Amino acid sequence: MWDYTDKVMDHFKNPRNVGEIKDADGTGQVGSLICGDALKLTIKVNKETEVIEDVKFQTFGCASAIASSSILTEMVKGKTLAEALKITNRDIAEALGSLPEEKMHCSVMGMEALDAAIKSYRQGGAPVIFEQEPGTNIVCHCFNVSEQAIIQAIHNNNLKTVEDVTHFTKAGGACGKCKEEIGRILSKVLSCEVPSAPKAEEKKPYSEMTIVEKIKAVEEVLNNDIKPKLNLDGGSVELTDINGNIVTVKLLGMCGGCMNAGATLKGFVEKTLKDKISKDIEVKQA
Repeated sequence: MWDYTDKVMDHFKNPRNVGEIKDADGTGQVGSLICGDALKLTIKVNKETEVIEDVKFQTFGCASAIASSSILTEMVKGKTLAEALKITNRDIAEALGSLPEEKMHCSVMGMEALDAAIKSYRQGGAPVIFEQEPGTNIVCHCFNVSEQAIIQAIHNNNLKTVEDVTHFTKAGGACGKCKEEIGRILSKVLSCEVPSAPKAEEKKPYSEMTIVEKIKAVEEVLNNDIKPKLNLDGGSVELTDINGNIVTVKLLGMCGGCMNAGATLKGFVEKTLKDKISKDIEVKQA
């Protein structure tokens, strides 16, 4: 029997925010039923402030998995996406009073599901399954754990043994064939041959961007989110100037001479830039 804290048992027996948000802004999934642990996290986000207003989870797993998921939902609700992304698996475990070392991978699963849900929101809401990037060196094929994930776990949690790595990542917890490779990675990291894993870059506020960064950010949204939809009706748009929060654009093609040009400018172009970049942006016609 695992030595669980009272808080772990409380969240296991009375989990908070269980279920699924039907009109979720972001959906993140991690794990699989085949491996024994799976978690689905859905979030509702205020698009102006990027504050997580609601979050729910569905999980298949042990008491630690349920408790970790439950307390994570309490931790992220009311936080901005940037604040939520700073939460580590160690934060989740500490919020529960502690977790058995053999169950620390459950807190990692929550962190990965949150990353996937936020990525889903950033990409328009389509569900995202947490997985390794193409070309990643997979060390543990039983649980799909990459070399980079192992390095990050070692650095973030001060791991010292192969057994520690298994507790935190599940790598080596099935057939065990990868334990020798895990040992080599551990030795390199502890001897400072491998740098710590880079952290996800936080989104820079529009007000703090240089003019070049503002142009790049606006052009990216115009090209990826706005122009494709205007093109469907024979129209387009181009950026002509940026002055502080004022973005000046020129509607082209069918959009330029349309009697609804004003509505397109404010209701679509400006709204999209506000949603994607900053609520302070104001769009004007050249």
